[in-house]
Amino acid sequence: MISYDERPCALGEGALWHPLRRQFFWFDILAGRLLSREGDAPREWRLGCMASAAGWVDRDRLMIGTEAGLALLDLRGGGLTPVARIGDGTTRSNDGRADRQGGFWISAMGRGAEAGAGAIWRWHRGALRRIAAGITIPNAICFSPDGRLAHYADTARALVWRQPLDADGWPKGPAQPFLDLAPMGLNPDGAVIDSSGALCLACWGAGCVIRFAPDGRRLDMIAVGGRQASCPAFGGADMRDLLVTTALQDLAAPGPGDGLPWLVRAAVPGLAEPQVLV
Repeated sequence: MISYDERPCALGEGALWHPLRRQFFWFDILAGRLLSREGDAPREWRLGCMASAAGWVDRDRLMIGTEAGLALLDLRGGGLTPVARIGDGTTRSNDGRADRQGGFWISAMGRGAEAGAGAIWRWHRGALRRIAAGITIPNAICFSPDGRLAHYADTARALVWRQPLDADGWPKGPAQPFLDLAPMGLNPDGAVIDSSGALCLACWGAGCVIRFAPDGRRLDMIAVGGRQASCPAFGGADMRDLLVTTALQDLAAPGPGDGLPWLVRAAVPGLAEPQVLV
């Protein structure tokens, strides 16, 4: 385990491996910035708004979730092009991820984490639909290897759901509870599915990523150096590099590793992030 970058984030989130650029990206939501590294050099894009999650469109563009909705970010000049508005200004984006069918899921939550103010949306080829509502802190959006199951969580309720999907990636029937983490005292945050189908779940306040089998069994734990673990992403040449963002938020006495992104070697490789189709 090593600290991948030395710039602490107030609220690190949205880790992403870009397969064409061979490069990790992550957000500091509250500071309105996107961070990365190119070789040994730090990179930063000042967005002028809160943003939290991304999917890759091509080498130079990302679909990102912002406080206003969805936008395309041009990495060459940093320009933002609005795609779809979400919410009425009382919410901000939180978790999000591309699905296997080329869509992009983004969550919104109340700026003060107001109870039930959050929702999850899916954008696919110009269509935007609300997938779930009444969520306080939507998180853990990720997809099974075959693309037929979505997962998402409400951190405030310590619950993770499974949502069956049709061949086009839209919901097929109701979501079902998958993990109740309250008895374990765990707070589910961001998540990603590895190549074995296990849910790799960042646990806010626990300083780790915990893997759960498709049947819900707890498998193992991957420790990181920051207590507020927020979002994992697989990358690297063999897809066994796991980058995990952390946050300074809610810490009265931050330690030296809090707020940094941590890089660990996973025993099981991940899967490449799908391209967002526009």
